[in-house]
Amino acid sequence: MKTTMTSLLLTALLGTTLSASAETVVIVSQKNPATRMFSEQASQFFLGKSAMFTPVDQAESSAIRADFYHKVADKDPAQVKAIWSKLVFTGKATPPKEYNSDAEVKKAVAADPKAIGYINKNSVDDTVKVILSLP
Repeated sequence: MKTTMTSLLLTALLGTTLSASAETVVIVSQKNPATRMFSEQASQFFLGKSAMFTPVDQAESSAIRADFYHKVADKDPAQVKAIWSKLVFTGKATPPKEYNSDAEVKKAVAADPKAIGYINKNSVDDTVKVILSLP
């Protein structure tokens, strides 16, 4: 019993360490001329303050989404939802389209030169380019 509990605890700690070490990156299409971006700039696009890029979001309940908004805007998911609700209600903006996986986000971004998204660094391939890393 003690060995099982120790094993479960180690597995939980290892899982937490692995997910905590995952690096989120902001990506654009290879056809997009952008090469670098600051966190503050990324937050402008994902919070509806600029229409220069078309943001592509991860699923509302995903851990990467919560981590992304915390890192670029110091906002939690409820705060982000409130911001978008106000923008939609006042007719000022349309919220980003949501996708359920890094692969779906990557595909959407690669297909649209104006799109901007975020995925786990391990999911990057030559169809997109990284313009911001969020360790």
